[in-house]
Amino acid sequence: MGLGLAALLFVSGCSRAPAPPSPEFEQASRRWTALYAQKLDEAYLDPSIGEIEAQLQRVPADSVDSAASQSLLQRIQQGRTRMQAAQEEKRRAVANARTVPTLDPSSTSIPRRPEPEAAEPADAGLGDAGVIAGPRMGTPASELVAGFQGCFIRSVPVTLEGRGLRDTWQLSDRASCQLEYPSHRDTALVIEDGRVLALLPRSAMRTVRRYEDGGTVPANDGGR
Repeated sequence: MGLGLAALLFVSGCSRAPAPPSPEFEQASRRWTALYAQKLDEAYLDPSIGEIEAQLQRVPADSVDSAASQSLLQRIQQGRTRMQAAQEEKRRAVANARTVPTLDPSSTSIPRRPEPEAAEPADAGLGDAGVIAGPRMGTPASELVAGFQGCFIRSVPVTLEGRGLRDTWQLSDRASCQLEYPSHRDTALVIEDGRVLALLPRSAMRTVRRYEDGGTVPANDGGR
């Protein structure tokens, strides 16, 4: 009786070790980061995106990367839906523009061509008084590529708690850029769904080293 009780206590005291990190998620995340850096929002419609989704779906449910893989998979699916809707809207607009107006046989008047809408002035990077110059929340990531005098460059991706891996941009070290956009010094522009999600001070970010067994250790890099 005593041996049976001891055996029962031993079995109930055992805990299942957490599953190791998933190589499928690591490969899919790396491929997605490289693809989005190259094509931005067009990456959602790239033919290779199906292979990335398949890799994410193969991540085991008990893996430490399961939640992150599901988050990235959902982001890709939502982005594809959004881009497909934008393409369809563009197709309809082009089709409407090509429609030739027909003349009423009983009328001798010729329909007037609609007046073109006045184009909005381009963002010169300087706002009204009290408005911070440069990109801010909601600014399309595509404007960072060639806009703002080329003063913003790609930085390393970061992992946001509850959101997963996200791309970032930062202000160039060029003196002219530092003078033009002083409010963006030591700031990371976090990108999500092709737009600036947030401007985070680098002092508020921390770097952690991730080991193969899933453990993390804060890196001693002064908070960057």
